[in-house]
Amino acid sequence: MESSELSVVTRQRDLSSSGVSWGAVIAGAFVAAALSLIMLALGAGFGLSAVSPWSNVGIAASMVGAVAIIWLVVIQVTTSALGGYLAGRLRSRWLAIHGDEVHFRDTAHGLVTWAVGVVITVSLLATAATTMAGESANTGADSKSLPAYFQDPNAYFVDLLFRSDRPGTGDADLPPRAEASRIFARDLRDASAPDGHYLAKLIVAKTGLSQSEAEQRVSRTIEDAKQTEDKVRQATAHLLLWIFIALLAGAFCASYAATIGGRQRDRVVSV
Repeated sequence: MESSELSVVTRQRDLSSSGVSWGAVIAGAFVAAALSLIMLALGAGFGLSAVSPWSNVGIAASMVGAVAIIWLVVIQVTTSALGGYLAGRLRSRWLAIHGDEVHFRDTAHGLVTWAVGVVITVSLLATAATTMAGESANTGADSKSLPAYFQDPNAYFVDLLFRSDRPGTGDADLPPRAEASRIFARDLRDASAPDGHYLAKLIVAKTGLSQSEAEQRVSRTIEDAKQTEDKVRQATAHLLLWIFIALLAGAFCASYAATIGGRQRDRVVSV
């Protein structure tokens, strides 16, 4: 009779209680986030020891990128699997729930654990990046007094436009370079024949080249700048694609590992 009453109480509790064991989810998410940060630090340490800021020294940049992508996938798979397993193993035991529902809940626990862990990891990394960016801004506050073209990402290409065998110095060069930088940035987005012609005149006045040579230099430099931007865009797109794949693999591993942990939890015998 007591066993029957206990069974009724257990069934009512399981049917009326929440299907999410938030304690287990949060515990698994924090473990996954902490392990992610540890593995990121480890990968960054090995990466910095393998690369060099000097050309033709250390391993190639393409090899570094490939290894970094593989390491990112490994981080997501291992940390998500561990977090999901812990969430499944630590969750409440549902004695009066059908096996299919238990399997679904375990899968959901793994997915929720993965999502919370990703949010925690991204928040910590964003906070660290913001802190470092603030310190860098305070350290480089004096750079705000520099001319605008020194802070322009196209400054190198503008320097190419004005490069000559008789370089000049002094503040007289600053206004033409600043104007050329603005025209150059506009031509990268929307090429204009009058702008290109005027830019060539500025180059002629500074370098002594002929008008046709200056126009050829403008066209060549703009094309080089566009190719550089395309390479950056393609590299960013590939990185985002691999991040998507890594996160998707992490979500799957967390969900699957949670079902394994849940089965291990249900096999526990009370003594």
